[in-house]
Amino acid sequence: MPSSAEQAVGGPVPVTVISIGGTIAMTPVEDGAGVAPSLGAAELLKEVQGLDRIARLNAVGFRRLPGAHLGLADVIELAARIEREVEDGSGVVVTQGTDTLEEVAYALDLMLGPPRLPVVVTGAMRNPSALGADGSANLAAAVRVAASPEAAAAGVLVVMDDEIHSARLVQKSHSSGLGAFRSFPGPIGWLSEERVRIVLRPVTGERIVVPPDRVPPPVALVTASLGDDGRLLDHLADAGHAGVVIEALGGGHLPAAMAHRAATLAERIPVVFSTRVGCGEVLRRTYDFPGSEVDLIRRGLIPSGALDGPKARVLLTLALLAGLDREEIGRRFDAGG
Repeated sequence: MPSSAEQAVGGPVPVTVISIGGTIAMTPVEDGAGVAPSLGAAELLKEVQGLDRIARLNAVGFRRLPGAHLGLADVIELAARIEREVEDGSGVVVTQGTDTLEEVAYALDLMLGPPRLPVVVTGAMRNPSALGADGSANLAAAVRVAASPEAAAAGVLVVMDDEIHSARLVQKSHSSGLGAFRSFPGPIGWLSEERVRIVLRPVTGERIVVPPDRVPPPVALVTASLGDDGRLLDHLADAGHAGVVIEALGGGHLPAAMAHRAATLAERIPVVFSTRVGCGEVLRRTYDFPGSEVDLIRRGLIPSGALDGPKARVLLTLALLAGLDREEIGRRFDAGG
């Protein structure tokens, strides 16, 4: 459960820093071989000198988990906490692990809509004990963006490596490099000499209103590959999955046997197809052979548009949780989220 605020210092613009954990908050494990989350929100703020000159800071410890341990229920609770902070007149920075940063940021974007004050997600690729640790710089940049009126109503933002990304576009493209986060067609802004520059504003979709106290339904993410017959798909509905996202080949294609199984599954639960390529929009009307995008749409599958597999899974899960029917789900994907 979220704790109450741990610290409030500085001025004049209020910014709340909500810590979930992740590499930015990790230190070496005693008698261990690696690092684990250990720093609280107030401790993170103390690591970065000069933050109190940027904003009046409020530190909130929300979770102390690696990114891989987060679930959508955590993010739903986080969205509610962020809403309260924004209603109280505070910009928000969320620090978390980068493993799931793109999915958390996108889920927040869907649930919050364009918040009237900036909401920024950041993290680190190197923990505080490593040479060249980037957490302090990323946190300072994120606070600066969250304190900037220029970042208001731009949707949820991701700030890493002095670049400002839209949560709808950003992807983690490298497992460990400092420049791991990229967007297509590119970042919507950047920081230069401590100045926030936002040169593009993404089109934001309709907010998804999630009913309180409902458990997110299980939605599977399956990746197609050479010669895949799709036999795994036969068992997903009976295993309790409420929906499926398939990362298809190329522009949205499946092997013929897998396409047949996917179509059979789509008669029971919503099945969305994206592309495993990771960048670019799935096609809708270019190829027409068994397993092509035209064939899959004809047989009831829903194209994901420009959303990759992980983001498509987030949207489908929240849409099902909000009670949207298949037609409405298709409309959300067609509109880009």
